[in-house]
Amino acid sequence: MAVKMEGEVGGDVTLLQTSLLDHYINLARKSSLWYMLFGLACCGIELMQTGGPRTDIMRFGSVPRASPRQSDFMIVAGTLTYKMAVRLRLLYDQMSEPKYVLSMGSCANCGGLFQLSYSVCKGVDKIVPVDVYIPGCPPRPEALTEGFIRLQEVVSKERWSDKRRPKAPAAGGAV
Repeated sequence: MAVKMEGEVGGDVTLLQTSLLDHYINLARKSSLWYMLFGLACCGIELMQTGGPRTDIMRFGSVPRASPRQSDFMIVAGTLTYKMAVRLRLLYDQMSEPKYVLSMGSCANCGGLFQLSYSVCKGVDKIVPVDVYIPGCPPRPEALTEGFIRLQEVVSKERWSDKRRPKAPAAGGAV
């Protein structure tokens, strides 16, 4: 039994409620992840198949969005060229925090068959931070579903206090 001292704020009860609050917030977040489509090559076909009736990624509460401002994570599927990498970074910067990236296929992970080409980026992680990698050429829809479940695990282990913005510095401070 914890004894609360006079003037002490919080205590064991607060820590318990905070972790329980984190659990419920993350449960809601992981059950409603909306993804931005970024199908670049043949992996894009497998990405479309994942939304079909056989694998049905919407049963996890995941909905495709075409706007980066409404997306929680981005699925990069296919060969990323340096010309398209500029647009990828722009869309990533427009996404709201917290944001995640799922790299799908050998070409997105490391350049794949085309890594010797001068115009192919040697991995999406050179442009944006990647949270989950899905191997394969092209990976099956079941592999994308498995990668999505791994992303849900990443989201469910986060602490809400780590995702808040830091306090702004006080006005009138040193310039």
